[in-house]
Amino acid sequence: MSIRKLAAVLRRFLWLVFFAQATAGFFVDLPYNYWLGWLPAVAAICLGLLLGRKARQQMVSDPPAPVEVEAPVTGRWSALNSPADKVPSHGTHGLGQTYAIDITAEGDESGEHARPGFSWLWPVARRGRDYPAFGAPLLAVADATVVHAEDGQRDHLSRTSLVGLLYFFFVEGTVRGAAPARRVVGNHVILDLGGGIHAAYAHVRRGSLTVRVGDRVRAGQVVGQCGNSGNSTEPHVHFQLMDGPDIDTARGVPFRWRGVGVPANGEVFTVAPEGAPAASESLTQ
Repeated sequence: MSIRKLAAVLRRFLWLVFFAQATAGFFVDLPYNYWLGWLPAVAAICLGLLLGRKARQQMVSDPPAPVEVEAPVTGRWSALNSPADKVPSHGTHGLGQTYAIDITAEGDESGEHARPGFSWLWPVARRGRDYPAFGAPLLAVADATVVHAEDGQRDHLSRTSLVGLLYFFFVEGTVRGAAPARRVVGNHVILDLGGGIHAAYAHVRRGSLTVRVGDRVRAGQVVGQCGNSGNSTEPHVHFQLMDGPDIDTARGVPFRWRGVGVPANGEVFTVAPEGAPAASESLTQ
């Protein structure tokens, strides 16, 4: 096990120790000073900062060149948490997310089956099928070999109301962050594109993968469907390139989608099937 992998596992273990003793403290008196109970959390935070610092140093000293690949979807989508706006795009270098992007389907321009907006009070949550992204095909971005594939985790309800977001940030996100990485990314598939580059698709729909480890896939081949598993507020595609197959230890690699580039936050783009020209527009919702 590499030092980086060991540090990532140790960090999650320390968070689990912290949460376990915090929970136990509600029911029994712990046999040590209250302040000592914070030591695992402090150590976990320090480890996270150290891992992030090393990733930042790598990015500054030897910034990787963007790798051009095909888009992982077709249809009309909008970008969220894009590396075109900030790096790291998700606020962390962890789990290879430095240059990751989230995209969600917007439905067609007529407004039919449009993506539901944020609701302050009601409905508290929506089912996956209420979103045009749910069930959308995920496409291989290049000729590749499947090195990881799992789709057994459930697709949960959306977290796009005030109550849902509070639950997501203060309960679900915290618990998933202390659990193994697979609980954060949910169902996911990782493709080896060759040359040390790997593509990861997260939050895949349960039971939708059409490939398994060892399969060879061609660019444009369907590998699964968009879902809402893992640490996700609504059905969307989380896509990233990495320099290794282990999401715990890999570093992010910048990408460009052929014909699209890197959509900025709020930008709507359309990808036609079979490599037809793509288009982009400003999001005016």
